[in-house]
Amino acid sequence: MARHLVGITLLLVTLHLAAAPVEAQVSDTVRVDVETAIQRSLDVSPEIEAVASQVAFAEARSRLARASRFATEFSVQTAHAVAPGLMHVPDGVPSDELYLHPEVRNDWEDIRPFNQFETTLLQPLFTWGQLSGSIDAARHGVDVERAAAEQKETEVALRTGEIYYGLLLAQQLSRLTEAAGDVVDQARDEIQRLLDEGAEDVDDADLFQVRITEQEFIRRVVEVDQQLLTVRSALERQLMLPESAVVESEELVLEPLPFEIDSLGDYQRLALAHRPVIEQATAGLAAREAQVRVARSEYFPKLFLGIESRITLTGGRHRQPNPYVSDPYRGGSLRTGLGLRLPLNFAQTRATVDQAEAQRSEVRHQLEAARQLVLFEVEEAYRNVITAWASVNAQNEALTISRDWLRTEQINFDLDLGDTENLVDAVRSSLELEASYYEQVRRYNVAVLRLLAAAGVLDERARDGTIAE
Repeated sequence: MARHLVGITLLLVTLHLAAAPVEAQVSDTVRVDVETAIQRSLDVSPEIEAVASQVAFAEARSRLARASRFATEFSVQTAHAVAPGLMHVPDGVPSDELYLHPEVRNDWEDIRPFNQFETTLLQPLFTWGQLSGSIDAARHGVDVERAAAEQKETEVALRTGEIYYGLLLAQQLSRLTEAAGDVVDQARDEIQRLLDEGAEDVDDADLFQVRITEQEFIRRVVEVDQQLLTVRSALERQLMLPESAVVESEELVLEPLPFEIDSLGDYQRLALAHRPVIEQATAGLAAREAQVRVARSEYFPKLFLGIESRITLTGGRHRQPNPYVSDPYRGGSLRTGLGLRLPLNFAQTRATVDQAEAQRSEVRHQLEAARQLVLFEVEEAYRNVITAWASVNAQNEALTISRDWLRTEQINFDLDLGDTENLVDAVRSSLELEASYYEQVRRYNVAVLRLLAAAGVLDERARDGTIAE
């Protein structure tokens, strides 16, 4: 009779607590569902911000490449020192004819400030694709980094979803374990009372059995509670919540996502169009193509326009206009014209081109390998969803059968036709199957998230609020 009481009470209390509402929300509690959790993690994740810095670096590098089209070299250089004055300057001689008087000498005892300004400008006119190739390579480099950022967003979104459903599962198991522990205490007290009253259908073996069971539940309570604290802490840190905040799930019960699965081909087409790894490899191949053009341009002469000017100023010195005589301490010059530049180390150029072509071939093969891997990952995730959904249905059906079995044993026992051991086995089976059912639901929900991630649309669906559709 005592085992009958333990079994019935255990099941009723467990089902009651599983369906009972959670406690009222405290002021610092943050409640999220899977979509809002993913949205928040994408907004605050330092991992994404770190990758975004690489995108900003690539964009700056692209701007640098574009800026190199004009005035590739444009600089000003100055020099400042002291210079001598002049001595033995004849009276009445014009300052621009001093070079005609050989007696004029430098006077180092009369030093003056010396200033020189040099300006150089080189403007490429035709580079056989060197400039355009560098610009294209830098532009595609930005696409590579953006794809890497999208890949990190997918990783963060999937990890957040898995942690969230881990929290839901831990909460569900915690309710089951707490209920079972309460009933074990009640059963122990009831058996002790029956023993004290001298009931014939209760003996010391029943008490020892329930005490052993009590220790097992104590162990499970600690295990489940610590698991719940761990997964809640993981979600709080994933969402970058303050220390005073506590995260809770919006759902009261862990249920399967209302997800309508499409055909395998649809998800594979989505993956080829949206997976960041494909976008990254495609952009990388385009960048390598541009770098091959840059390397090959070294075979041909580059046409450029050059401008160079120099102004030298020293107090007390005078510019001499004679084209064959000049004063290094005072004067100015301007040179401009067209020029050609052609490297003559063709062996090195050939090696550079071979390196660029080898890198392009490497990325081309990586792109094809990425396509095949993505198709396989999508197929694997697709079949895992189907398998997980079948497990959920089978586990739900097994739980229904177990409950029917339990009701049958209860009726037979009430009619004195049943067996106590069978009733206890039915109660234990029902509880174990209920826990296993929630584990399968969590596995199915995570499988759905992984399928969306494999198709490259998880973070987009989370931001749009369309994961469950």
